[in-house]
Amino acid sequence: MWIAYAFGSALFAGITSILAKIGIRDVDSNLATALRTWIVLFFSWLMVFIVGSQHTITDLGGVTLLFLVLSGLTTGASWICYFRALQLGDVNKVVPVDKSSNVLTMILAFLFLGERMSGIMLAGMVLIAIGTYMMIQKNKAQQAAAPGNKSWLIYACLSALFAALTSILGKIGIENVESNLGTAIRTIVVLIMAWLIVFAQKRQGEIKDIDRKSWLFIILSGLATGLSWLCFYKALQDGPASVVVPIDKLSVLLTVLFAFVFFKEKLSVKSALGLLLLTAGTLTLLL
Repeated sequence: MWIAYAFGSALFAGITSILAKIGIRDVDSNLATALRTWIVLFFSWLMVFIVGSQHTITDLGGVTLLFLVLSGLTTGASWICYFRALQLGDVNKVVPVDKSSNVLTMILAFLFLGERMSGIMLAGMVLIAIGTYMMIQKNKAQQAAAPGNKSWLIYACLSALFAALTSILGKIGIENVESNLGTAIRTIVVLIMAWLIVFAQKRQGEIKDIDRKSWLFIILSGLATGLSWLCFYKALQDGPASVVVPIDKLSVLLTVLFAFVFFKEKLSVKSALGLLLLTAGTLTLLL
């Protein structure tokens, strides 16, 4: 059953990227992240009360809470970097970099969780790395249009790093916690972190300038994120991180498809081959 949750996470993650890209076009990315997190918070706690796990909150130990808080902090950092990268770069280039975090996750899972690392898994990691590199390379026309503009890549790489740390910390933190409750607690940490950044940058006054369309897509992306989270951490609780994470990262296929439909972002031959290698590498990890 955890495999179904992992694929559900991939589906909603792919939808999130597109909805968020539309919602933050004219809104500061940190402010949009803070607003979206309210939606995720409401949704996650709603699920806690639906399954009735709110009564178990008093049973949480100090170590469990520590890892939930740490995973919340890395989640917040990953979100902030990811949505800033989306605002600066093309979806079909930002997302592959972010999704390549599964390579780092597998390395960390091997080092800290004792999960097995086979030859097939190493081959899959190599394919993912090569495919990601091919996808983010610009053709000559793109290089001429935006020479040396690599700021999106820095944010995307940081997003991948923090996402990998989130998976490991989250796996440890939810071992003895109902997955919906763990997600809800982590979301509180993300919300606090996001709004501290907004107030530090004095962006809170810009809320009144957000138009209806941006509000709609910010809310929808928040709902999609909430669904993706709930599926992901349920899968992570029941299945191995080294398999759950790669399945979740298959959302790149859906994201690239939506980017073509809604933003007319076309893949070059090289990028298409990179996507094929990235997908092949991800599927190899499931063998």
